[in-house]
Amino acid sequence: SKGVEMPMFISYVSYTQEAEKGMVSKPSDRTPGIRGLVEAVGGKLVAAYMTTGANALVVVSEVPDGSDVAAVELAIIASGAVAKVETVRAWSLPEFKEIMEKGARVAAGFKPPGS
Repeated sequence: SKGVEMPMFISYVSYTQEAEKGMVSKPSDRTPGIRGLVEAVGGKLVAAYMTTGANALVVVSEVPDGSDVAAVELAIIASGAVAKVETVRAWSLPEFKEIMEKGARVAAGFKPPGS
């Protein structure tokens, strides 16, 4: 059985200068550590990429609930290794089509102020 599908989240992570110094002095594959954090809240790591630009790391994960994501964010910020983390909820395009349809139903009954 496929099991229950969990919501998809994308996290954009910026490391502290101290953490980046550590990466240079002792290079390692951080995938197991990231996977451990995601699995600790009942989630599944989909992908993790080091990137150029404003964020050093992008993590794609399936996690049961947004509060689980917040717990992981608090843990990594408290570690001192992360300067900033921003997580967004992501939907596949077919999933978002259903949201647009729901939006159309909601909009049909909505009267803006002054109308």
